Amino acid sequence: MKLLLVAAAVAVSVLAGTVPQPQSAFDDSIAKTSAQDRAQRRAYDGAPPVIPHETFPSPCTECHNERGIQVNGVGFSPPSPHELTAGMSATSRCVQCHVFKTTAGEFRTSSFAGLQQDLRHGRRLNSLAPPVIPHLVLMRENCFACHDGAAAREEIRTSHPERERCRQCHLEQKTTTAFMR
Repeated sequence: MKLLLVAAAVAVSVLAGTVPQPQSAFDDSIAKTSAQDRAQRRAYDGAPPVIPHETFPSPCTECHNERGIQVNGVGFSPPSPHELTAGMSATSRCVQCHVFKTTAGEFRTSSFAGLQQDLRHGRRLNSLAPPVIPHLVLMRENCFACHDGAAAREEIRTSHPERERCRQCHLEQKTTTAFMR
C-alpha cells in the first residue's frame, strides 16, 4: 500500500511538472563535471560527495542509475558507482552518506584538513601493462559509472567497454611507496 502511495505521488509530480524529466542517457555533447569540481564536492579524498541539488520525491536511483541521465533544468545526473556494491539497491538510504549542500560556509570552524584528492592516472608496471586502479574500489564497484558512457570524461574513458571484468587486468593499488610523487 505504501509503495502504491509513493508511486501515485511521483506520478502526480511528473504530471504537474515538478520532477525533472530525463533525456537521452548517451548524449556525448553533455557537459562533463571536471575532476577538480568533483573533488570540491568532497570534504576529503574518499569522502562521499555532497548532493548539489534539491530533494526530489523519487528515489535517487531513478536518475542515478547504471548509466545516468540528462535531467531538464538540473543537468546530467551521473551514474551510481554503487550499482554493483553488495547490499545496495533502489531502496538504499543514500542520504546516510551523501548529504544535501545547504550552505557554502562551514557549520562549525575546525582545524580539520582532509587529504587532497589524488587525480593522477594509474601507473603501469611497463609500457604494455594495463594501468593499476589509483583509487579504492570499495563502494566503486561499477567501473563504468566513471569510465564509460555519457558521464565519462575523455581522459579516463575506457577504449574497451565490451570487456566487462575490469579487475581481471587492472589491479587495485595496495601500497603507496612505489607511487609517491
